[in-house]
Amino acid sequence: MRAFTSPDGVQWGVEARSPGASNIMVVFHYPDATTSRRNRYAWINWTGTESRNVTARLETKTVLEGLSDPDLGRLFRRSMPIAGVEDALRRPGAKSR
Repeated sequence: MRAFTSPDGVQWGVEARSPGASNIMVVFHYPDATTSRRNRYAWINWTGTESRNVTARLETKTVLEGLSDPDLGRLFRRSMPIAGVEDALRRPGAKSR
């Protein structure tokens, strides 16, 4: 796992998951494990040679090491919450709008 500091000063853990030949998911883990609903994700569309071979798989470690801090910043800005609004509304005790 790699570290990334967002503009508001939160230090996120960054992990690559679900590698394919032409894409890989980047997950931003919120530092407090009890609030995992704040985790976020974004997809990277890969254009390297692996993307032309359907049996190839991207290496998660290689992808993470190859991402610069500006790359992570762009991915973070495009990222989406893993837990949607519907999940929060289904929780017991959740306040409705």
